[in-house]
Amino acid sequence: MKLAIMQPYLFPYIGYFQLIHAADLFVLYDDVNFRKQSWINRNKILLNGKDYTFTIPCRGVSSNKLINEVELDKTKDFALNFFKLIHHGYEKKAPFYEETLVVLKKIFNRPEQYTIADLNYSSIIHICEYLDIQTEIKVASEAAPKTKNLKGTNRIYSICKAYNALTYLNAQGGTELYNKTDFSKEGLKLHFIIPKTNELEYSQLNTTEFTPWLSIIDVLMNNSKEECQKMLNSFSLS
Repeated sequence: MKLAIMQPYLFPYIGYFQLIHAADLFVLYDDVNFRKQSWINRNKILLNGKDYTFTIPCRGVSSNKLINEVELDKTKDFALNFFKLIHHGYEKKAPFYEETLVVLKKIFNRPEQYTIADLNYSSIIHICEYLDIQTEIKVASEAAPKTKNLKGTNRIYSICKAYNALTYLNAQGGTELYNKTDFSKEGLKLHFIIPKTNELEYSQLNTTEFTPWLSIIDVLMNNSKEECQKMLNSFSLS
């Protein structure tokens, strides 16, 4: 059993989906503190040839709240504004606009979405469904509530043991946080997903130079489902 854990980001980049694809079980930390200026309620797309940061408005944003406590600001028609932005950036230009739009509409049409965690969960689930990623996805607040008060690696160890995982997978950035020796002492193997950046470049709209690590939206707009699926495997384990 290979397990991975990440916070529920908004339309995350391709490396996030590589991590999901590589795992047998993926757990979303929806019950940790919201972080301002993070990727929880914002991301980047390409607009007029330049990277552009878009944000989903939330109410009462605070680092003292858990992600699943931060409500979407429904006083603003954020869905309408989001689709206006997508239309402006990609309509009649992106080769896979129509296919991607179907996925995006499913995400925003999912009923009973009250928090940013709800929306992000929906985005991850529907994109995985489109790409035929078979990994089981759970939210920590439901799958591991008893571990909530544990910190750092102690919580990771506890969740891995609860699901009989022998291997913990992490994004490349975790190399500065986690040590393989520490995990080995807990009976766990630790591996990092290292994206093969040269295999993740693709033709982008109105650009002469490739802009990496944009939201998965840009990847889906510019690549067929089959091409996206190939990208899911364009990584090595360290």
